[in-house]
Amino acid sequence: MSLHNPDHITLNLSDEAATMALGARLAEALHGGLAIWLQGNLGAGKTTLVRGLLRGLGYEGKVKSPTYTLVEPYVISGLYLYHFDLYRFVDPEEWEAAGFRDYFNAQSVCLIEWPEKAGDLLPPADMEIALEPSGAGRTATLTARTELGEKCLNAL
Repeated sequence: MSLHNPDHITLNLSDEAATMALGARLAEALHGGLAIWLQGNLGAGKTTLVRGLLRGLGYEGKVKSPTYTLVEPYVISGLYLYHFDLYRFVDPEEWEAAGFRDYFNAQSVCLIEWPEKAGDLLPPADMEIALEPSGAGRTATLTARTELGEKCLNAL
């Protein structure tokens, strides 16, 4: 089932394969300059979604959570894609100290897990993707927050 409003889409994802498929569909709609916040508890499927997105772009290498490295960079299909995981941040000032602000530019797509850990120092989201457990699967709500986010959401 899918619910669509002008600014968001809600999808029921039955299993990991459905989450990967959503990531692949999202890959088709990506363009440089996007900041996508990934929301959800531990194990909600955020990295699985990113893995599906990367597979959708043609990436065949290992995709791991950047929990310890804080960021995993990928250059693929003409995009600079950065997958951040801020779970280990204790203080929002760690965002500034890490020097990540420069990654956010017109040539990049930034996917950020645990964006709230950077407080108001993080550039605003163009799109938020919230993943929540639902029965044996999960629910994904994709919400556009800017015109760039709307363009991506409409492409889905």
